[in-house]
Amino acid sequence: MVSLRWAYIRIVTGTIVGGALGFYTMHRIETSYKERRKEELQRYQNEMKRRQQEEQHDSSDLWTDS
Repeated sequence: MVSLRWAYIRIVTGTIVGGALGFYTMHRIETSYKERRKEELQRYQNEMKRRQQEEQHDSSDLWTDS
């Protein structure tokens, strides 16, 4: 009877600890993924702004050259 109780305690403890560890791991992965996506979006937006400014500059150069 004692070994059966000990087995239940180990199973429940393992389940709780494993669930907490899994939750923490997935939380860290999700947080780092979101941060990387934010940085990529910021780089993309900066690149688009730079291209837009270059196009405006190029088009204004065309008008001034005429």
